[in-house]
Amino acid sequence: MKLTTLLLSLILGSWGTYAQHDHAGHDQKKSEQAAVTFKDAKLGNAYTHYILVKNALVDSDSESAKKNAIELQKSLAGFSDSKTAQAAVAKFMSAKDLSEQRQHFSALSNEMTTLVKGGKLATGSLYLEYCPMANNNSGAYWLSNEKEIKNPYFGSKMLKCGSVKETIQ
Repeated sequence: MKLTTLLLSLILGSWGTYAQHDHAGHDQKKSEQAAVTFKDAKLGNAYTHYILVKNALVDSDSESAKKNAIELQKSLAGFSDSKTAQAAVAKFMSAKDLSEQRQHFSALSNEMTTLVKGGKLATGSLYLEYCPMANNNSGAYWLSNEKEIKNPYFGSKMLKCGSVKETIQ
């Protein structure tokens, strides 16, 4: 009986430790992403929504990508020099499926890169990443908070395809 109680305690204790460790890593990842801030809060808000769109594409979640694109479009409305970015978001939102969203994401990423480079970061670094195989081997860029490649153009099929082309500070 004592042995069974001891074993059960060890197993439950191990699970608790594992769960705490997992949460710590998750919280660290969130804080790394939160470390990127812009001097212009409106640009920071737009960039945050762009990253949520990108992450949804990485996860191959078309619905989430569309919902976050709606928020991105709203956040871009306050910029006088974001008309082409707004047009790119509108095309993205009109996409019928994940494949079409990924095609339109390239133009959206190019426009967001222009806005981000025109703004000033208060903290952190961003990465301009590139996949040579995206868009039928024409290649495409995207922005990320992490150096680790998580390809929004192929998702899990080719998650690590690409490289960092520029660090934006």
